[in-house]
Amino acid sequence: MRLNLHLLRVFHTVAAEGSFSAAARRLHLSQPAVSKGVSELERQLDIVLIERGGRGGSKGLQLTEAGAALDAHARSIFALEHAAVEELRQRSGLARGSLVIGASTTVASYWLPRYLQAFTRRWPDIVLRVVVGNTHTIAEDLLDCELDVAVVEGPVHVDGLAYHPWIEERLIMVAPPGFGDDGARYVEGEERGGRALWMSPTDLAHSTWLVREAGSGTREVSFDLLAAQGIRPRRTVEIGSNEGIARAVAAGLGVAMLPFVVVEDLLLLKRVIELRTEEMSGLSRVLYRLERKDRPPSPAVGAFLDILATPAQPSHRDGSA
Repeated sequence: MRLNLHLLRVFHTVAAEGSFSAAARRLHLSQPAVSKGVSELERQLDIVLIERGGRGGSKGLQLTEAGAALDAHARSIFALEHAAVEELRQRSGLARGSLVIGASTTVASYWLPRYLQAFTRRWPDIVLRVVVGNTHTIAEDLLDCELDVAVVEGPVHVDGLAYHPWIEERLIMVAPPGFGDDGARYVEGEERGGRALWMSPTDLAHSTWLVREAGSGTREVSFDLLAAQGIRPRRTVEIGSNEGIARAVAAGLGVAMLPFVVVEDLLLLKRVIELRTEEMSGLSRVLYRLERKDRPPSPAVGAFLDILATPAQPSHRDGSA
């Protein structure tokens, strides 16, 4: 049995768009041609791929179990096709070409800039593009070969992707000044001249926690570290960026666990204070680089990985929080 790749592309586009009409517009074909293409693929494979609901088959489209399985393979096939074309474009060497880097938000804001600077200084004719999103989104884009390489805030357990430890990043729990009861116990903080508020796991569990959205590496690591101490926040507020969370803490909305680089300036300005417990000290997490397992690195990716292997220091932006 051989797959007709043209018909497979038609079917995959229908599955991605959710309708024959949308797929037709994307493929610049007529709707009858798209419907006929899917039907022909089903005939060749002797299996139903799409359950057609509603009149004309344009509404209520659902993949059968076989259709979903085939679509997963089609996604990989066409992602690799895209990767092959891009690699051939770069085979002229590093004299020209492009490199698309995916980065989760904290990495893009604080860690990545110095590496980008080093890369562009060495390879000035390579066009760089950085795509920023949460860890889950970046992993999905890399799986679809929309990215050449990625650096994220947590391990990613996705078939087809390999993750490698990159650097270790310090984490810290913070609260607004004056947080806690009048009888709160303060100890010397880790920052010069700073104070840390000593709290019990029970007090932490009853606090309002400011957290990132689902799919964020910061959220996943924070919840894992809290759960390891039996701390399950009873109330959470989702905010879509670490900088937004840091400023919300300073405004008195709640407490949070954040990368130290995000709150360093706020700690020095005493707009937030450090929280500490006996059980939780020396908090940190590992940042990771991601690659597709079945995609050999292009010359540009190889050069960027060499840059990433140099010792790391976070970049500080004016007005960062």
